[in-house]
Amino acid sequence: MPGSNKLIPILRMARLHFLFGGFILFLLGCLLAFSAGSDFSLAKFLLGYTILFTAQLSVSYSNDYYDYNTDKNEKRTLFSGGSGVLIENPELRPFARFFAIFLIGLSLWLALVFLVIFSFPLTFLAFVVMGNLIGWFYSAPPAKFVYRGGGELATMITAGFMLPGMGFFVLRGTFDYTFFLFLVPLMLYGLAFIVNVEIPDMESDRLGNKHNIIVKKGRKFGFYISALVISLATIYFLTISAIKPEIGVDFRIITFFSLIPLAIGLFALYRHPEERKKATKHVTATITSFILFVLMIDCYLLIAV
Repeated sequence: MPGSNKLIPILRMARLHFLFGGFILFLLGCLLAFSAGSDFSLAKFLLGYTILFTAQLSVSYSNDYYDYNTDKNEKRTLFSGGSGVLIENPELRPFARFFAIFLIGLSLWLALVFLVIFSFPLTFLAFVVMGNLIGWFYSAPPAKFVYRGGGELATMITAGFMLPGMGFFVLRGTFDYTFFLFLVPLMLYGLAFIVNVEIPDMESDRLGNKHNIIVKKGRKFGFYISALVISLATIYFLTISAIKPEIGVDFRIITFFSLIPLAIGLFALYRHPEERKKATKHVTATITSFILFVLMIDCYLLIAV
């Protein structure tokens, strides 16, 4: 095991800002369940998030381990390029893999405890297993989604379904109409997120033999895809607000909030810089707008419900 002098590098590998994104999506799912009539349970909330936290944290360590050769060529940004810790401290590689596996095991054990305590269906355990498998095989063999053209789909499922879905499931005990109304736009934002993450890493991903949209089509195409799916998400919210479904959410407000990432995404498309440094600035602004968008929905739901 690494000594105490390695504690800071180990913590850096966690990339805590990504964990914050997972938390606000989990909270969104919980608030949607509450708006659908579920009672709030602090025990379910805390244990449910701990299951998600350990699963999401494991991905930070497994990605750093399996992306080691690719990350040697990376110029790291806030949202891409890995943590860089293993490049500086290669002796921590065995620990990173061990800790990732440990966290997955802990997540599954906690899910089993949750299932027993709250008499949840076995589908809950299956849901947690699926989330952990997607996270592990994102970069780990044999699947290696990010190296074989499946990284975008894996991220869409994770960000759009697994993270908010966990919050909804732990309070509601199932999935229903309220959650599925949000599934399509959240998956669209998940796609826009991963495309933006890939934009700064185009050159290093090519050297590392990763197969993704940006490697195949370039940065300009990435800005087009990002703007398109963000626009589709806003159009979706606008359409649902016109239908006025009988749930405790005013989609007109959600549509208004969505104008923030839409404006930033369209501006990035207008500029669509090919040069990495300039492109990274637009990527950072776009991803930050996604975080702000989810936070605004969370705050609205906290007040409304």
